[in-house]
Order: sequence, then structure tokens, then C-alpha cells
Amino acid sequence: MANRKDFTFADLEHWLNQNRVTEIECLVPDLTGVARGKILPREKFTEDRGMRLPEVVVATTVTGVAPAEGPFFDVISPTDHDMHLRPDPGTVRIVPWATDPTAQVIHDCYDRAGRLIPFAPRSVLKRVCDLYADKGWQPVVAPELEFYLVARNTDPDVPLKPPIGRSGRSETSRQMYSIDAVNEFDPLFEDVYDYCNKMDLGVDTLIHEIGAGQMEINFFHDHPLQLADEVFFFKRLLRESALRHDMYATFMAKPIAGEPGSAMHIHQSLTDLDSGRNLFSHPDGSASDLFRWYIGGLQRYIPSCMALFAPYVNSYRRLTRYTAAPINIQWGTDNRTVGIRSPVAPPQARRVENRVIGADANPYVALAATLACGWLGIAQRLEPTPECKGDAYLGDYQLPRSLGEALETLRHDKDLAEVLGEAFVTVYTEVKEVEHAEFMKVISPWEREHLLLHV
Repeated sequence: MANRKDFTFADLEHWLNQNRVTEIECLVPDLTGVARGKILPREKFTEDRGMRLPEVVVATTVTGVAPAEGPFFDVISPTDHDMHLRPDPGTVRIVPWATDPTAQVIHDCYDRAGRLIPFAPRSVLKRVCDLYADKGWQPVVAPELEFYLVARNTDPDVPLKPPIGRSGRSETSRQMYSIDAVNEFDPLFEDVYDYCNKMDLGVDTLIHEIGAGQMEINFFHDHPLQLADEVFFFKRLLRESALRHDMYATFMAKPIAGEPGSAMHIHQSLTDLDSGRNLFSHPDGSASDLFRWYIGGLQRYIPSCMALFAPYVNSYRRLTRYTAAPINIQWGTDNRTVGIRSPVAPPQARRVENRVIGADANPYVALAATLACGWLGIAQRLEPTPECKGDAYLGDYQLPRSLGEALETLRHDKDLAEVLGEAFVTVYTEVKEVEHAEFMKVISPWEREHLLLHV
């Protein structure tokens, strides 16, 4: 059998036969990272090898609403054209929780002329990766994804609480790196690792993070598209596993007041496509120009990417001083107070960690954006500021403080639009403006508590 990355359609058919698959979940990640698509019988999937969906399916708010007017329709047809979806054979995975043998396959979105739909998240990541490939470079990434386990909660007006573990009690204090606290949820994590194994997901370490009920899963490093697919699959897998154990798993950036938020830290480096050599290091082991310029690009363009890294109103509740989340774009070696960290590593493993990105970010969009920042830094030879060797929380805020501010910053950054694609930036910002307007119609408990009788 061929390496999964090199799967052909013949390999795909052989895999489906081996696993006696009878149904196929044909998946398309939308702007929020939600899995859209159709479920097809095996025969129909093999016969058509693709399907059609309206363009707007990948371009709606998290509530399923699309803009009704404006620049959105300069990109998306008001007559609701079809996208032509093609399966990527290498993404095929079993659905381990399905009753009947079922596979899931991620699809790419094309127009009727055979061009990638420019605002589909997977298309955007491919576009950025191609820029590096044209230079003979290979970006390598490794996400660290944080999440919370919470008790079932069917009433959105009731605050979330940690779930009950094997002991019959829920966490009431922070248990960072506690093995016993993780063991409280052994039945759940046994299913998670079993599902990951059956789906060939490259998950590495599981740890208990700072918050009550907060965990982190680390992924092995690989090509950005491969890792974005794996994060996409893992989010589905974890939510399903949690439900089967009478709890929820959430990737909200700030689900519980008074607890730290959840991030998706992304380690990233560059290698030579031919030799595999880490281009962030010189042969003598010292840091290269590309390493410095990449950091310079992150510093210059992360503020413009905040709507992509922190895509919801809730996202900005995480990015506050002394909450294990960055507030600025300082960089430093082995310094977890900065937004851009360089872990201590041998020259062949020299890398940069973007600590700004929230767990709620679409993995395709987040990876495309952070790689775009680094690309622009290299292209413009942007030198970073002096390394921060102290507490970066003592510095000023350097990031947008709200979704509205972040959208305005992204909309006016022409360099990023050129790398990510103007069509993508237009659709994304228009969709998020609608989402932000929807949120502003909601009156929060804080407003009723403090304003009702006092103003």
C-alpha cells in the first residue's frame, strides 16, 4: 500500500475494500472549521467520485448565516453557484464510532472551470504552501491544542462547570501537569487514543493544562496541510468521545470565567525540500537570516491576522495580562510570556512557536495565516526587535483588543491580502462582520446585573 500522502484513487478504492466500507462521509471544512458535506453510499461515491454543494456552504457564520449584501457578492455569486467537490484520497479515515463500516474523506472545492475556490479554507492553506514550495522550501508545523472537558450543559444561560471524574467529584482547583487529574478521565482518553490509532492521527503527548478540566494534546510535526487535516479530524473525534462519556469537549477560547483560555500553539520551521535541512540554522548551528526574518514577519503581521487567529468575540477574553496568553508580539528564547517563543532545541530542530492563536481558530486558516506572516517577513527581510529576556506581560498591549478592531486591521492589510488572496479576505471579513453584528444583539448577564438599576 502506498504512503497515505501519496494515495491515488486506486489506493483509495483498495483501502475502502479492505475496510469493507459501506458509507462515505464526504467532508468540507467551512470557515469556522465545521464539517459540512454529504453522506453517500459506497457505490454512489465510487461512481461519482465527487459531489456538488452551493458556494455559500463554506462561507457562513458560526450560526449558519451568510451576508445578504455588500462586497461578499463580488466574490460569491448571488445566484448561488455550485462548487464541484473532489475527494483527496490521502485524507480517507475510518469513522471508528460508526455502527456500520463508514469512512470519512475530506474534499477540495473547485469551480466549474476546475479552479480551487479561493475562499475555501483548505484552498487558502494550499495557496500559501505553494509559495514555499516554489522556493524549494517545506514548512513544517506541530500544533499543541488545548481544550476543556465540561459537564453536560443544555442551557446556554448557565455557566459551564468541570465534569465529574471517576472519583465521583469534579475538579475545584487547578491541577497543571497532574497525572492523577488526567487519570480521572481514563475511560474517555482510552477511547480517544483508540480512535486516534484507528484514524492514523499523529497525536503525541496528552497533559493536564492549568485550568480545571483543561487538557492539551500535542501533534507530531509534519506538512501544514497534513496537520490541519489532523486537527480538523481530532476536534470531531474528541467531541464525539466526550459525548459518549456524558460530557462535552469544547475548543472555545475562554469557556469558563476565572480560568485560563485555550490556545493552539503552533511550532513552525522551514526545511529544504531536497536535503531536509532545517533552514532556520546555518551549518555551524547558528541562527540563519531566514530565522530572524521569519520572526520579523510574525511581529509585523500577527496584529493584522488577529481576526484569523482569534475569530470570535469570545476569543479576546483569553488575551489578557497574566492569563497564560500573550498580549504582545515580543519574542524570546524559552520565554512563555511572549507571543513568539523560540524553544531551546538543537540546530536541526530550531523552530518558532506562535502562542497567539486560539483553540477556536480554524486550523487551515490559522496555519495559512501564520505561514503567510513568516513568508512576508522573509520576502521583505524584516528584522525582529531585540529579544525579550524578561516578563513580556510588563509591556504594552500590541494586539487588537476586540473582533471589530481586528477585522478592520485585516481588511486594510494589502500585503496579507496578496498572500492569502483578496477573495478570501473579502469573504472572511464580511462573514465575520455579520457574526459580530449578531452578537451585538445579545444582552449579557453583566449588563443586566450592573446597568439595570444603576444607570
